Amino acid sequence: MSDADADAALHDALESVVARNPGQKLFRQAVHEVLESLAPVVRQHPEYVEGGILTRIVEPERVVSFRVPWVDDSGAIRVQRGFRVQFSSDLGPYKGGLRFHRSVDEDTLKFLGFEQVFKNALTGLGLGGGKGGSDFDPHGRSDGEVMRFCQSFMAELAHHIGADLDVPAGDIGVGAREIGYLYGQYRKVTGRNEAGVITGKSVVYGGSWARTEATGYGLVYYVREMLRETDFGLDGARVVVSGSGNVAQYAARKATQLGATVVACSDSSGYVVDEKGLDLDLLADVKDVRRERLSVYAQERGDCEFVEGRPVWEVTCDIALPCATQNELDGDAARTLAANGCRLVAEGANMPCTEEAVEVIHDKGILFGPAKAANAGGVATSGLEMRQNAGRLQWDFERVDSELDRIMTNIHATTAATAEEYGMPGDLAAGANIAGFRRVADAMLAQGVI
Repeated sequence: MSDADADAALHDALESVVARNPGQKLFRQAVHEVLESLAPVVRQHPEYVEGGILTRIVEPERVVSFRVPWVDDSGAIRVQRGFRVQFSSDLGPYKGGLRFHRSVDEDTLKFLGFEQVFKNALTGLGLGGGKGGSDFDPHGRSDGEVMRFCQSFMAELAHHIGADLDVPAGDIGVGAREIGYLYGQYRKVTGRNEAGVITGKSVVYGGSWARTEATGYGLVYYVREMLRETDFGLDGARVVVSGSGNVAQYAARKATQLGATVVACSDSSGYVVDEKGLDLDLLADVKDVRRERLSVYAQERGDCEFVEGRPVWEVTCDIALPCATQNELDGDAARTLAANGCRLVAEGANMPCTEEAVEVIHDKGILFGPAKAANAGGVATSGLEMRQNAGRLQWDFERVDSELDRIMTNIHATTAATAEEYGMPGDLAAGANIAGFRRVADAMLAQGVI
């Protein structure tokens, strides 16, 4: 296929997405980020155009929306919206987390589901892609309120999921507490003890060791591989993470174990700079147990600074790990990082860098680890949890962590080799997009027009 024909096919696919999804800016951004990488692939493989892959792969197989009524502690009836976007099952059952946050809508979940398709493909574990959630915010809610909401949510979701159909997990706002309530209600509704229907469970009822740590650990394993052929490494590096939840905390822990000093993290109120290195046990107590703001960490830690309402990216670092949410690191932040000598940015959250930020990062020669690859550790370990559930087994922490390390190492090798193959050496974002796309596209061609 000629360059002009390939460009025209990609342009038409993107224009169709824009026209058919008005107002869905996040989804359109995610699609654009993938399609703009695919010109060399389409030129070499015209069968992807002839087989309608470009127009099929951007359309979810199913979007489920439903009402979630629940009763708060005062006795008032509340109503939220629930969603499940089942984007692609070409490689296996739909797989992707549930997000409970006031920002959740169809646009957010379609973007996340689309990203999940390619991320899951990169793991090589035979997983499709999906995402779900609700505009319910568990922050500040009692355990009883969270339980009643989760039970109502699962009363409907149970009709759309299963171990060989769709396997949800946790995401923002959905931790061990929520997963427990959701799984308990699934058993109640279906009458089945089907542990493989949801991942992120407690190890006492079918969960996997290292699942809590997986996304953060996997991110740092990917960063380690990125640095193998450079003149610096994690040992002695100055690291900044955004966020202070699960991914940020465990990325900080693994980076610290490998010799880095993690000097800053953030939450919605601001950021804290701790030049001695974050006290990760205190951070976990403040954020996970007491559910307090980082200002409390600063007060109790002493000899550190809390900066209110400012982006953490103004803190000087060698390595920046955005681990909070989408589009949190913009072009101005990327320029600030570059001016302060940052040498590597790797995405721990889903699409945390804006398109402008990614352009700046590339232009400034900063190494970039894209989310599809760098934060695949969570879903990889969820896939390992599904494997254990299928065999009624439970592996020890060391085995799961070793498997996670192997998978992340392979993902890096795949993304790097694919970028090289298509004439873009070092462009891991393009490598991840192309490698993930080709695995899904080839499966779609093999299975016919469905």
